[in-house]
Amino acid sequence: MSLRIYDTATREVRDFTPLEEGKASIYACGLTVQSEPHVGHIRSGVNFDVLQRWLRASGYEVTFIRNITDIDDKILIKAAEQGRPWYNLAYDMARELGAAYAVLNVAPPTYEPLATGHIPEMVELIAQIIERGHAYAAEDGSGDVYFDVRSWSAYGELTGQRVDDMEASGDVDPHHASRKRDPRDFALWKGHKAGEPATASWPSPWGRGRPGWHIECSAMAGKYLGDTFDIHGGGLDLRFPHHENELAQSRAAGRGFATYWMHNAWITTAGEKMSKSLGNSLLVPNVLQRVSAAELRFYMVAAHYRSNVEFSDQALTEAAVGFRRIQAYVARAEQVLGQRPARLPAAGLLAGLPAEFVASMDDDLGTPAAVAVLHNTVREGNKLLAEPDALAENLASVLAMLDVLGLHPDDFAERGAADGERWTAAIDVLVTGLMEQRDQARAEKDYAAADAIRDRIKAAGIEITDTPSGPQWSLGNDQGEGRN
Repeated sequence: MSLRIYDTATREVRDFTPLEEGKASIYACGLTVQSEPHVGHIRSGVNFDVLQRWLRASGYEVTFIRNITDIDDKILIKAAEQGRPWYNLAYDMARELGAAYAVLNVAPPTYEPLATGHIPEMVELIAQIIERGHAYAAEDGSGDVYFDVRSWSAYGELTGQRVDDMEASGDVDPHHASRKRDPRDFALWKGHKAGEPATASWPSPWGRGRPGWHIECSAMAGKYLGDTFDIHGGGLDLRFPHHENELAQSRAAGRGFATYWMHNAWITTAGEKMSKSLGNSLLVPNVLQRVSAAELRFYMVAAHYRSNVEFSDQALTEAAVGFRRIQAYVARAEQVLGQRPARLPAAGLLAGLPAEFVASMDDDLGTPAAVAVLHNTVREGNKLLAEPDALAENLASVLAMLDVLGLHPDDFAERGAADGERWTAAIDVLVTGLMEQRDQARAEKDYAAADAIRDRIKAAGIEITDTPSGPQWSLGNDQGEGRN
């Protein structure tokens, strides 16, 4: 079986057939860096990180581009409110975003272009669209340039909408709506306006100004991936108008653009999309005060990328407990074996993965089913602590699955002692103490006390296994099945 993905353009699951055999090209829309990233922002980064990891594990050479929008109306407004240069705000927030990605082990893309670094490419693309008769400069000398939606018969194809059913584009002051031929026409270039910083404008054939949001991604995708590439995606909220407009303007310029479209769903709170405007955002550093980075990532990858996730402390805690159980097994197995199996390169992971895990990931990145396979393999491993050869094979399989999901212990070791190891060590002290008390009670033939201690250990969901090197403990299977 090969990878099949749900294409949000055709609304069907399709076999992934790249343009070039053995290679995969991906463009994922990054964030507009106007404020600190919350967990809703980061979900897309984590989901597309899993995609590129799985493609690499499947043997593809991946080129992955994820942009940063560092010039936008929202950035200018926020910077003015804070009394700071817009580029200073954008730079600081981009650093915050990078730190959030790094702490959650989101691998760096092949390249992460800034919008402000690609103004020439945007001007060139706009000129091509005008030349083909699908865009026009406003006649009032404002310097604005708009895409003519009525000139492009396929406009609305990505989201299945008719132009007459769409609302007016909101990227121009309503007082100047008369500059447009149609209210739905969207801005490709915004002429510099009085009161805006001079630094937020660049020269163009239509006068000084700055790019519209949509043209930025089309130009950057073309620069690094060519006129046509494999996968384009981002958050579900970007389908319209952003991705619809990207598709229209790119194809109007004669470019094939994306072959597949992938969109991740939202993280919601109280049923609403997490956003600053709702006042319900959860900044990544604040969440990491309650759980570890690995536990937060596990919480995100355990849900299917196309499923909405209703954020709650209870759900987060349950996910963290489930992941700690996996960490505890890894730590215990390594203790029994005396070492951690050698880490495989990305292209070598496939051979060490359970067939059920591979099938789940190939089925539109079915991470919930894949995580279920991971939990089942851990349960099996807990029964193998007295069988070193079988245990080593099981542990290697668990680590390979964690690697695909971006949760390999090595990737979090540099952030301090692994939380799972600290957690395991603390329990080890307590359980070892209880086992010593039980042995002492048995030596003194106080069997009632020994049985009571045994029952206390069992009630905590911990199993004791006799091994040649002495008793070993592990989390019991009943407890694991009840919580996974």
